[in-house]
Amino acid sequence: MPARPRFMFSLRYLLIMLTAIGLLPLALLGAWSLHQAGIYKEREQERWMLDLARALSSAVDAELDSAIATLTSLGNAAPLQNGDLPGFYAAASALNRHQADWLGVILTDGDGKVLLRTMDTYGAAAPPLADPASLRQLLATQQPVAGQLTRGPGGRLAFPVRVLIAGDQGKLYTLTAVIQPDRMVRLIQRQQVPPDAVIAVRDGTRAVVARSRDQQGKVGDAPSASLVALMRRAGAEGFGNAVTSEGQHMSTAYTTRSRYGWAVVVGRPAEGLRAAAYERMGVYAAGIVLSLLACFLFASLLSSRLVATIRTLQQNAAALGSGAPLTQSPSGITEIAQIGHALKQAEQLRDAREQERAQLLDSLNRALASHQSALADAREAGRAKDEFLAVLGHELRNPLSPIVTSLDLLDMRDEPTSRKERGVMRRQVNHLRRLVDDLLDLSRITSGKLQLELRILNLADVVRHAVAATPGLQIHLSAPDAVWVMGDDSRLTQVLNNLLSNAARFGGSVTQIALSADASHARLTISDNGIGMSEELIARVFEPFHQAPQSLARRGGGLGLGLAIVRKIVDLHGGLVSARSAGAGMGSQFELVLPLSVPPATELSMDGAAAHDGLRLLLVDDNVDAALSGAALLQLLGHEVRIAHSGTEALAAVRQRMPQVAILDIGLPDMSGYELATAIRREAGGDAVRLVALTGYGQKEDVARAYEARFDLHLTKPASVADLRRATAPFNDAAA
Repeated sequence: MPARPRFMFSLRYLLIMLTAIGLLPLALLGAWSLHQAGIYKEREQERWMLDLARALSSAVDAELDSAIATLTSLGNAAPLQNGDLPGFYAAASALNRHQADWLGVILTDGDGKVLLRTMDTYGAAAPPLADPASLRQLLATQQPVAGQLTRGPGGRLAFPVRVLIAGDQGKLYTLTAVIQPDRMVRLIQRQQVPPDAVIAVRDGTRAVVARSRDQQGKVGDAPSASLVALMRRAGAEGFGNAVTSEGQHMSTAYTTRSRYGWAVVVGRPAEGLRAAAYERMGVYAAGIVLSLLACFLFASLLSSRLVATIRTLQQNAAALGSGAPLTQSPSGITEIAQIGHALKQAEQLRDAREQERAQLLDSLNRALASHQSALADAREAGRAKDEFLAVLGHELRNPLSPIVTSLDLLDMRDEPTSRKERGVMRRQVNHLRRLVDDLLDLSRITSGKLQLELRILNLADVVRHAVAATPGLQIHLSAPDAVWVMGDDSRLTQVLNNLLSNAARFGGSVTQIALSADASHARLTISDNGIGMSEELIARVFEPFHQAPQSLARRGGGLGLGLAIVRKIVDLHGGLVSARSAGAGMGSQFELVLPLSVPPATELSMDGAAAHDGLRLLLVDDNVDAALSGAALLQLLGHEVRIAHSGTEALAAVRQRMPQVAILDIGLPDMSGYELATAIRREAGGDAVRLVALTGYGQKEDVARAYEARFDLHLTKPASVADLRRATAPFNDAAA
């Protein structure tokens, strides 16, 4: 008789235990995954709130910059510069009427004495200034100031924006715009945020200027003690828990990195975030319990069916028995111990495997679908980024155009009294233009759209021209007469300009440049005796947006893109760029290595274009300042210029008298510049007329579209004097 097993279990009990044991690790893994997902979501929420606070801080700075630019333009107008206070009062009053959020404009002398207020009649006695501390700060620092929210003589809450103006004969004035908080309230209302979020813009004293909730009741309120403690603990910006003035506990992100000392605070209810986490855990726990119950029920039903089958097999075996002894093997399962062969168990195993494979295939299909969706989202995000940068470049270049043109006019007139100021403005405008170009170049590089126009060129000439175009930096250059490489001269010039700009900002008194060549490579080194670099900085110096540590004053400035663009352009040339430094205070050295090329058979002549008579020009631009300054510069170059501010005006001027050259902006109010170009070509018939596109859109596809619209030349704002000379050169010169 076979030995009886020590322990006997029913099939139902074993299946339920197997299900429970199988689900236990899955439940633990699921709980851990849910916990990690909750942590990730909290971090994403923190990052989103900080990014929103930074974006709003930048928008607040932009609003204040706009007010400062408006005040500066008003202060530089003729009435104040000529000392005509009644005329200035009229101009300021007219400006104030067009600024819906401005309560008025205040003019004081260099000692802070009020000369006039547009809120009063001219010559009326002026009440004491509100927020005198910001006026003292302006006079001490001579930098634009955004003051604190205060209640003025009229009893209304507002904040002052103050700038220092130099009048005739060096006399100093201060101009103040008194602005209502409603301007910042509308800025907050434009944000797409969850309805439970609370956003506040606070001035330098951290008083509420604008708030997304209960603006009328909370404007001017000081920060809560918990917010003050968070700011003191976290520094310039951070994330933590704080309590609002209404007593609500909030998860709070803030930044105080505004150039004007203001702060932006973003908060969401802390209990809402915790409730969401508890809800996720509750749903998961309920799902686990329901899954266990379903599995237990399934196991019970399955075991009942198996027992019935086994009993049937026993009956059949007894009926079909041949009399031969049955061989039984011991088993710990009561039902299987009574069966000589477990065929049904094999079938159940096969079904279980088929079900597992189907589940795996279904999971794989869902993962592939999710991956395809993520790729589509990434492509859409990339397209949106490219469109945003193109519009950003256009909107930044448009105001730069009249500024650069006005500077060119001043340079051509060369008034000795303004040389220093013109130099400052020229450097800052070039710096801003370089920032815009760096942003657009980085976008082209990362998306693989940067194309090089390679030709054989003399790298020594490129270096010498770049050095000559870098004033204010003492440079010792050592270079042979010619070092020939295959490259894009404009991009290599950009590389040298970025390296020299880096030396100007972080170098010392002298910069050494050495160009040499061996059998196969050209080697250019740029060395300075400046602040040097640590090993950690050298390892990351070519990464985008990475900069050397700077003080809050950010004397070096920039976006941290210059050296990243240098590396990408050099890589596209098949070269290498590296950085070395002996340590902090020991200077830095950048080395650029490019493959040599065979010298050309002959070198093209680069003689300048011969002088020519003035041309009949039509300048079309809806930006009045850009049109007037551009026309003045072209007239100074000896041309007859007519101005139009729309496509309709331009066509009327063309029908009156056909110009020899038409310079067209693309973004006109009534028709695009491309449509206007087609209409002018139709009006010209067989007459020769040159069409020049002058626009803030400078992407490669914008240039191609301009030439498809039969433009003869495409210029990107701001256009230099050299660009305008090229646009108005004789037809044979321009074609060359």
